[in-house]
Amino acid sequence: MRLVKGRPRCLTGAGFLYCPGCHHGIVLRLVAETIDELGIAAKAVMVTSIGCSVRCWTNLDIDACQGAHGRGLAVATGIKRASPGSVVFTYQGDGDLAAIGMAETLHAAARGEAVTVIFVNNAVFGATGGQMAPTTLLGMKTSTYPEGRDARHTGYPIRVAELLASLEGVTYSARVAVNSPARVREASRAVRKAFLAQMDKEGFGIVEVLSACPVNLKLSPVEALKWIDDAMIPCFPLGVFQER
Repeated sequence: MRLVKGRPRCLTGAGFLYCPGCHHGIVLRLVAETIDELGIAAKAVMVTSIGCSVRCWTNLDIDACQGAHGRGLAVATGIKRASPGSVVFTYQGDGDLAAIGMAETLHAAARGEAVTVIFVNNAVFGATGGQMAPTTLLGMKTSTYPEGRDARHTGYPIRVAELLASLEGVTYSARVAVNSPARVREASRAVRKAFLAQMDKEGFGIVEVLSACPVNLKLSPVEALKWIDDAMIPCFPLGVFQER
């Protein structure tokens, strides 16, 4: 058998600490491949916060640190300004980035901080039991809204990629999914562009990745793939919303 593609060099051999069917493993591999292709492992710094994102620490063989809940971009800003030669990126979920950390997200983007954001949106607080997040779909049942999200009480889902794209400080903003091979390839290109926005243009780049959380969705991994097509993408359309 001919090996077509091996494990990225900066991806350790440790197993992923994620639930079956979760897409974090795919996203982390794309990040690792991009770091390898750009040759930036020695100067890459990853910042995680609180939530499922923090479980990636054993998977990437690069410098990393953790911010408090939602403060990943505040920490990333400090690292980048203190060490402008570094390639700094945050790895965050929707509960972290779009709820507790929304203020840090908006202001880092508005300032045009030269960092990259990998934003994994699975529409719930996955690590703590599937509570409603700012990205939870209307009608979607969660542990805190068992009858389904109702806009009259909790408002509407926040479309982060479009919101940040409206800010002048943002150089690149895109939304992708990884629920099919073709979409994984498109996601790979978007991750690369988000890193190049920082490296070539000294700008703020973000990739929002639609992800399945089968455990909290109470779906099988295969059903969760279809749920992304049928439920998530109609609410969170894929595409590039800013590219300067």
